[in-house]
Amino acid sequence: MSSYPPSLQTVVDELGRFPGVGPKSAQRIAFWLMRQPSEDVNRLSTAMTDMKANLSFCSQCCNFAETGDLCPLCSDDRRDQHVICVVESPPDVLAVERSRAFTGTYHVLHGLLNPLEGVTPDRLRIQELIKRLHGPVTEVILCFNANLEGDATAMYLSKLLQVPGLVVSQPANGLPVGGDLEFADDLTLSRAISGRRVLAD
Repeated sequence: MSSYPPSLQTVVDELGRFPGVGPKSAQRIAFWLMRQPSEDVNRLSTAMTDMKANLSFCSQCCNFAETGDLCPLCSDDRRDQHVICVVESPPDVLAVERSRAFTGTYHVLHGLLNPLEGVTPDRLRIQELIKRLHGPVTEVILCFNANLEGDATAMYLSKLLQVPGLVVSQPANGLPVGGDLEFADDLTLSRAISGRRVLAD
């Protein structure tokens, strides 16, 4: 039987579902929320509700966008439509953008292949990527974390994207093995993008 009132225990349980938040962290966050002024908690609640109501996925690149719209990058006609940089998640788009080495478009898979965790190709936004190849695309850059899942996803896509005239490349040196793309410094990521290597003819 819980020692907390039901309303508090419910918040602790819900916070405990967050990635990386264990039972003790969930309790600390819930207690912190209880100490905050009601207007602050209401502002957080409203922001989360608005986010869920107003955000969806870009119909082109699958990044976050306002509901029913293209994301700002896909709606920017200055971007090079011939090159797609494929990344795992939305934070990776921001990481590559900070490098200022890439002016093309993006495609967000929302995960990497990991059969042990049940992440198979049908769980990723791969079919949406393939549909985009009917346009003016001449190169696809596979820009994933340098780990087992990233390598497996790059290998799978490099074989899947055997399209005449399409170059499939990958960032070259600069990204440390086992490192996360999101935390790479700007210069390292810039050099990796600029020195990308071709995976398939």
